Amino acid sequence: MNVEGVKRPPSGPRAELKRQAIVGAARDLFLREGFGVGMDAIAAEAGVSKVTVYNHFGSKEALFTAVITGALDEPLAGDASAALDRLAGAEDLRPALLDAARAWVHSVRANDDVTALRNLVAAEVHRFPELGRAWQRHGPEGHHPAVARALRALADRGRLVIPDLEAAIIQLYALLVFPHMVFGSYATHVDDDLTDRLIVSGVDMFLGHYGPGSD
Repeated sequence: MNVEGVKRPPSGPRAELKRQAIVGAARDLFLREGFGVGMDAIAAEAGVSKVTVYNHFGSKEALFTAVITGALDEPLAGDASAALDRLAGAEDLRPALLDAARAWVHSVRANDDVTALRNLVAAEVHRFPELGRAWQRHGPEGHHPAVARALRALADRGRLVIPDLEAAIIQLYALLVFPHMVFGSYATHVDDDLTDRLIVSGVDMFLGHYGPGSD
């Protein structure tokens, strides 16, 4: 059953509560049982009907993408989000970006669910290629709106020169977060000292490439 695009999802406060319940239930079940879990089980866990789940998301792929997207953005909430929002108005961009990067990376390292969900995507995509396609359609800017918003604001104010926002998001993510994703997938811990060295050098490389005075 896939009615994606047939009608708009429900809206309003009650609908939002149901949506949150569905995403939370799906996240728990995907982590416990993988992408193969049935929509009936997700609906039962959320305390709603299966029709309600489809009304909100249209397909299991769309629901899984919502779960993953929400999880990936969690490290950019709280302190990291506030630090990113302060970047555009910062007098000295480098220390402000270092503060934001440290808050972001700390949140990534502390969130075991995010790591588990990333590993789930890698484990399931060979059995469910539609999952990879759904993920790809969302795009980097959609996965990381807080980073996109911060970089766009810096570019608009002339603090950075970013001709390709999509590439810049991926590059910043790669410099700051990818090392922990790669090492974590092999159950290897990046220690605090190396983490901070990676952050400092990553920020300097990013600013060196996208700063107004760069070639």
